[in-house]
Amino acid sequence: MTSKQIIRDPLRLQLPSTPAANTAMDRQAIQDLTDTLLANQDAAAGLAANMIGINKQILAIFIGPVPYAMVNPVIIKKSGPYQAKEGCLSLSGERETTRYQTIVVKYQTIDFTPQQQTFTGFTAEVIQHEIDHFLGKLI
Repeated sequence: MTSKQIIRDPLRLQLPSTPAANTAMDRQAIQDLTDTLLANQDAAAGLAANMIGINKQILAIFIGPVPYAMVNPVIIKKSGPYQAKEGCLSLSGERETTRYQTIVVKYQTIDFTPQQQTFTGFTAEVIQHEIDHFLGKLI
């Protein structure tokens, strides 16, 4: 297991991420991100790769007790806006933001197989939070 240190520098976190590719380096980034999420499971529901210093569009979330990585995720549909109060492992405190109850996401699995899936509730909220990290957007 290769857990990485969580980046807390807002300037680094505001750099936009680039798409991941099926390379040894990006496959290792997926593994490192998943390992880091597992190491921080008491404090984090999800992580974006830039939170461990890798500016690639990779996120890892918990689906139940199991970590699940998504590569190059894009929200293609969203509905049910609401106001959420969120924290972030990279930042102190909580902030309000608009999220959507239901999202449809196109992404690739860890073996770069294309997928499309609908997510709702807290899982959808976490995915939206991590995708914001790709854009350099901090809550």
